[in-house]
Amino acid sequence: MNDENNRAPIIGLIESPATGLYDEDGKNWTSLYRHRSLIGKQVIIADLQAGGFATRLVNLRDGNHSEEFGEVVWKGMTLRKTYVGGKVAALDPHACDAWGITVNFSQDREVGCMVVERLAQGGRPVVVGGSDALAAPHHYLQAGAAAVVEDKSGGANRAIMDHVLGRPLRQPLAGVVLADGASYPRLVKSISPDDWAIPSVAVARDCLGTLPNVQGLAPVGSLVADIGCDRSCDFCMTPNYRTGFRKMSPRTALNWLEIQKAAGARSINVASDQFLARILLPGGRQEILDIVNGARQIGIAMMWPNGLELRKTTLGAGRNRGQTDLRPDEELLNALFGWDGKVGCPLAYCPAERPVFGREAYNKLLPWQEHCELMKAVVRTGVPVLTYGVIIGLPDDDHERLARLEEAISALLEDLTEINPELEFQTSCYSIIPLPGTRQAQTLRQEGLLQFEDTCLWGAWTTTSNTRYLSYAQVSDWQIRLSNIRRAPRGFTNYNGEYSGMVSTASSDDSKIVMSNLK
Repeated sequence: MNDENNRAPIIGLIESPATGLYDEDGKNWTSLYRHRSLIGKQVIIADLQAGGFATRLVNLRDGNHSEEFGEVVWKGMTLRKTYVGGKVAALDPHACDAWGITVNFSQDREVGCMVVERLAQGGRPVVVGGSDALAAPHHYLQAGAAAVVEDKSGGANRAIMDHVLGRPLRQPLAGVVLADGASYPRLVKSISPDDWAIPSVAVARDCLGTLPNVQGLAPVGSLVADIGCDRSCDFCMTPNYRTGFRKMSPRTALNWLEIQKAAGARSINVASDQFLARILLPGGRQEILDIVNGARQIGIAMMWPNGLELRKTTLGAGRNRGQTDLRPDEELLNALFGWDGKVGCPLAYCPAERPVFGREAYNKLLPWQEHCELMKAVVRTGVPVLTYGVIIGLPDDDHERLARLEEAISALLEDLTEINPELEFQTSCYSIIPLPGTRQAQTLRQEGLLQFEDTCLWGAWTTTSNTRYLSYAQVSDWQIRLSNIRRAPRGFTNYNGEYSGMVSTASSDDSKIVMSNLK
């Protein structure tokens, strides 16, 4: 018997290097997230292993190589496009039988295509997934991919690997686009996270990251407790996934958390699209309490990097009705945000979006007074670090509107720090970007507001669009100004990564790596 013919095919799973944009002073204008938990890889690896494939994780995000691959002029500055991590040219394209790479952010598209091109040189099939690939598959197919996965639920993974490896199909192809132009529609009903394969402790350990918070540089695991969303915000790609809202049961979620704890995690990034959407379903509120209180019993902290919809933490559960009760649900808030120094929530991201003067663009937002009362209730839970997300660059934004936004946030900050003088408060001010396939991208182009088509600029910190009254450079100036509404009794937690162009104190060893390698 030929052992080579009977071995499980090896699938190499690539985590791409991080994208940076460095100005002449060595300041970076991207988040340059590195050393973070590999959220999607954990799900994919467990699924492929359960399907009989062997896997090999190749994490190019955490190496210490940096390499310049181009430049772009923005705001009068020449920014050097630089990737940081493992060296792409050092990849052995023959090391695995097939390859998988995920590209979720358009800003990483150029680097992602570099990785695809390198791997395709070996003649082994490359399969690409992720939000950006789903929205703009042709870029990755042109780079040499054999297929792009369009099913975000994970239902297409095993079948497409069987197909590209020339193995008998155990499931029909669905939710993929092939290099020859053939397209296979998604499954009518997406796979639920409750049906995903549970990762082994070894897989979970390989996918751990780190994130500075009040626990120190703590090992961080991950949990995707649901996919899909009940909202359809015009800036967001999630509605285009067409998965519907699919959730894990509390039992399954706690099983995942037990695995993360056994792997060494002290905190968890809950990377749900809309964790609180289950509150709209029968028994959903109790499920939320069972999961977060169960995490406390396990002894593991929970963080919310995608944020939690504040409107859904009201007694009216976020329903958009005339008489909805918008008072804070204190029990729910304490379960989600409470911190006792060991377990609970050490760091919360609150997506305020546009709490005033632009709120009408988002159905999920609360009126300003109710928003302030809810934020006060969040702070009363004892959460030590609060990141407050706002979005600017809306078509009608002008100097007056943004000045009033600044005034409102500053006043709110005073109220919050009066409740907890030890609170660390950071404003994360994002500018709107033309995420592929979104209504927002369509509007920006139709009105001639979009000024840059270079996707390396399509990140949170490099404004790419004018408003009807402001240039993109003026919007950027406001973005920097609002991002510096910050207060902490001690040093800041660098939650937003290496974005020292925006906030001068947001620096890390990543800058030292880049500047030592670049000439």
